[in-house]
Amino acid sequence: MATQTPSSSTSEVSTNRERDDSSSPRWKYEVFLSFYGKDTRKGFTDHLHADLKRKGILVFRDDEALKRGEYISQALLKAIQESQYAIVIFSANYALSKWCLMELAEIVEWEEKKRLIVLPIFYHVDPSDVRNQSGSFAEAFTAHEKDPKIDKKDTDMWKNALRKAGSIAGWHIHDGYESTIIQEISGRLSRELNSKFSRHDYDKLVAIDSHVDKMMELLDMESDDVRFVGIHGMGGVGKTTLAEIIYDRVSSDCRFEGSSIISCVRKNSATACDLSSLQKELLSTIMQEEIHVYNHHQGIGMIMKRLQNKRVFIVLDNVDSDKQLTALAGDRKWFGPGSRVIITSRDSHLLRTHEVKHTYKVKPLETTKALQLFSLSAFKKTHPIEDYKDLSMDFVNYAQGLPLALKVLGSLLFGRKIEAWKSEKDKLKAIPDPNIMDVLQISFDGLQESQKELFLDLACLFRGQHMVDDKFYEMLESFGHYRIDIDVLVEKSLISKSQIGWLSMHDLLEELGREIVRRECPQEPGKRSRLFRLEHLYQVLKNDTGTDAIKGIVMDFCPKTEHTLNAKALPKMRKLRFFKFHHSQNIKWDGYPLEHMPTNELKRLEWSGYHLRSWPSSFQPKNLTVLRMPFSHITQLWKGSMDLDNLKELDLSHSENLIEIPDLTGAPNLENINLYGCKSLCEVHPSIGSLKRLKRFSLLLCSSLEKLPDLSKLECLKYFRATKTAITQIPSVNLLPKSNCWFSLQGRKLMRDPTYDIGSLVECYMEGKHGVQVVCIDFDGKAEKILDVAGGIVGKLYGDAMMISGWSLGFNIPEWVRYRSNGSSVTIDLDGITNP
Repeated sequence: MATQTPSSSTSEVSTNRERDDSSSPRWKYEVFLSFYGKDTRKGFTDHLHADLKRKGILVFRDDEALKRGEYISQALLKAIQESQYAIVIFSANYALSKWCLMELAEIVEWEEKKRLIVLPIFYHVDPSDVRNQSGSFAEAFTAHEKDPKIDKKDTDMWKNALRKAGSIAGWHIHDGYESTIIQEISGRLSRELNSKFSRHDYDKLVAIDSHVDKMMELLDMESDDVRFVGIHGMGGVGKTTLAEIIYDRVSSDCRFEGSSIISCVRKNSATACDLSSLQKELLSTIMQEEIHVYNHHQGIGMIMKRLQNKRVFIVLDNVDSDKQLTALAGDRKWFGPGSRVIITSRDSHLLRTHEVKHTYKVKPLETTKALQLFSLSAFKKTHPIEDYKDLSMDFVNYAQGLPLALKVLGSLLFGRKIEAWKSEKDKLKAIPDPNIMDVLQISFDGLQESQKELFLDLACLFRGQHMVDDKFYEMLESFGHYRIDIDVLVEKSLISKSQIGWLSMHDLLEELGREIVRRECPQEPGKRSRLFRLEHLYQVLKNDTGTDAIKGIVMDFCPKTEHTLNAKALPKMRKLRFFKFHHSQNIKWDGYPLEHMPTNELKRLEWSGYHLRSWPSSFQPKNLTVLRMPFSHITQLWKGSMDLDNLKELDLSHSENLIEIPDLTGAPNLENINLYGCKSLCEVHPSIGSLKRLKRFSLLLCSSLEKLPDLSKLECLKYFRATKTAITQIPSVNLLPKSNCWFSLQGRKLMRDPTYDIGSLVECYMEGKHGVQVVCIDFDGKAEKILDVAGGIVGKLYGDAMMISGWSLGFNIPEWVRYRSNGSSVTIDLDGITNP
């Protein structure tokens, strides 16, 4: 079991000491370990030492920190005096070592001078034995008192040191899990070291310790290399706070001959004058004298000359240009061995360009920690008041873990009544807090125009998650965007990309994008580039104030409204390229919207639940690339052929009134057709067979479909699914494409025609194919009380291995089935099929 209680002599010192740059002592070590080697060196002490080092804590341990040839006692005494903490591990034989007792006497002396914090660990010994020199400690002193070389003055001093150290609350270990205590000790030390000299109110920070631990591990303070470490993440996530805490902790380390923290953003741009000003600040703070820099070229030479032999600790905060890095830390050779440079930036690509190999990304807080941080600002405690719990969670969900937003909103709401909280919640829906938006917009302002347009499209039009693949890039390119700009937005922390390739945007960054669009013309939505609120669309259509400025309209959700939308006001939106509308039974149109919708630049049309039965003949969207109308009331899209040369995707899934597919001859570049769940579809137009670029074709749950067209000329078709249809026969192998990788076909009606041959079908898909699946069932259509089932599957196992199976129960068993049975089971030998 292990127990620990706070020590007043340690906790008060650690919390009440204030930072004073002019008088703060210069430390070389953060922890001095005092222990008896034979008892704990290879066990407890070694594990504790390793865990402290993992947290980036600088530890003195005599077996690795002393230089050879140096007089050991003097070196130990100096190490004690240059340490902030001393961990004394009292074990059964600790008092046998006069060196341990000499260390302890010096430790206690420095503790009395308020220059050292002592943390005792009673390792399988009773604290009373240490205080009273009883048990094994009594035996040890009996031996010392018999030693003529040891003076009584020394033994009295050692006993006094044991009494004082044994009276300090610490950790008592005898039969518990040592790893738990080690983590508790290292966790306490890490937190106290972080907060001890911090300019921040550490009690108001949440989840910072884990960030500091990981950064200290990357800094590897015991290494003598010159190391650059980058901190990146979105604006307001806490990069500067993290860097400042580490700087406050490390800059007092006496091994560094100088330190400086420089803010590089906003007021300090990348102009020559500003660069020389930053260089002057860097040199003057490190050299502790005023140094004049007349131009940034001279400044580079001065930094190299003055600092190349100095071990320095530098923080370059909010770097946003390569010019700043080149002027302030252009090369590792500029600094002496053991130097450390921390660079914070929203742009991860900037860090890579500067060959910063060690980087750490600061991510938003998870919900529990976010609520704690919000509560510290809103209630001055770690949890919300009972009556404010639900409202608190509303604001926490709005902030999505962004510390800046949590603190801004919490501070704003502190001390206010619940009515004010509700008012602020409603206000945020209309007008975002400028204190949050202004910080986030810094990243947006640094983008090129094409990148700004892409960001606004992602924030306002293409909301949600997207898988980054060729299809996604093609969609962006159809709107005039460039692939590389996606990478730039990721690097600047404006969007996130998961390890498996999913793109997403933080809710507050989406809010920023929508606010930027709102600011384009606050009073008149018709003059904005994008419309995404139903009330704004209604206002524009009602007042007929649409303009060429409108590029996209997105209504993902249409709440209940009594307003009627005026379709006749659409023609003024001549630059409209994206229209996405989720139809609701509550939405009514005055006129036919597609009849009036401009089509010259329309690239993408998504209308879930489209309420009419066909397109008007005047609607000719020649530049359309994506057409999605799932759950529509359409019976037939258009009559005859329509010129849709750019169309790549057609989705009419779950359109239960759809009877037939129109002539698609005019859409030769179609790649994806989705007719899933079109229950009334009874005919597929033969023009499907001419779509040589078609890759995916789904007829799943088309329960009225009885016949498939000739698909043999579809050279690119990889995925075809027509299960749960009403097909009456399996199509001939000659009518199916040879390129298919996944073929799934299922019919449930009148399969007594013996013309099909499952064996040929399976053999056709053996070489290099997988996922072939065929099932056909006869439900005794001729009242002969016979059930016919036939099927075949080709499945890819692993590597090039294949699994092939086939079956036929009843009549017309394929010849390749060696064993046949008319009973309830059948055994099939596939050696002839599977063996080469």
